[in-house]
Amino acid sequence: MTRHVLVLGGTTEARELAAALTALPGVRVTTSLAGRVTRPGAVAGDVRVGGFGGADGLADWLREQRADAVVDATHPFAAGITANAARAAAATGLPLVVLRRPGWRPDAGDRWHEVASLPAAAELLPRVGRRVLLTTGRLGLAAFARLDGLHFVVRSVEPPAAPLPSDVRLVLARGPFTVADELTLLREHRIDVVVTKDSGGAATAAKLHAARELGLPVVVVRRPPLPQGVTVVPDVGGVLERLGLG
Repeated sequence: MTRHVLVLGGTTEARELAAALTALPGVRVTTSLAGRVTRPGAVAGDVRVGGFGGADGLADWLREQRADAVVDATHPFAAGITANAARAAAATGLPLVVLRRPGWRPDAGDRWHEVASLPAAAELLPRVGRRVLLTTGRLGLAAFARLDGLHFVVRSVEPPAAPLPSDVRLVLARGPFTVADELTLLREHRIDVVVTKDSGGAATAAKLHAARELGLPVVVVRRPPLPQGVTVVPDVGGVLERLGLG
């Protein structure tokens, strides 16, 4: 009997999970991508692109496709998708596993300012620095659009949509970046404060090491809370174990 696993993807861990699942006998995997990135990396197994129409639409899809389990391996800040996954899993009675890489933790020498949201980061910024490296992705930049007197370097994989800060330089680049890369960027643009989301993982942590080396403050946006009662694991092995496939 084939087991059908839906992976809500878009992260490196989701691609790794899809590859691990498709390598197992008797397992079918479908990875769902939101479609926000025009050129996503290759994903093993079946792939669907686009939303489901909320929690009810996701529940309908799970029933129609005879899914056996759901794995939320989306970005830690995709709170809406995670909430919908929890409601849909409850409605269908299917197991839900949330795959989340561990968040970052400050190290000796770090000058972190932790905030709860992008608007909170924008409110704090004028008191912390004037030349800002903004690495929060291309969504949500409207929170910084009304800040005058600050120069922003916005790094994103794809061009962000308006509104943007009035004094902005766009850097379109895809990581991972080395510490040397980040030091060059920070020095070249004379950055005096870095803003980032706590996405966790090693792939985007080099900017934190570079900021520490230069003694720069970092405004870190904390992750949104997870729905109550969900099962959270830090890696692919944990997912396989929870699904009884390890």
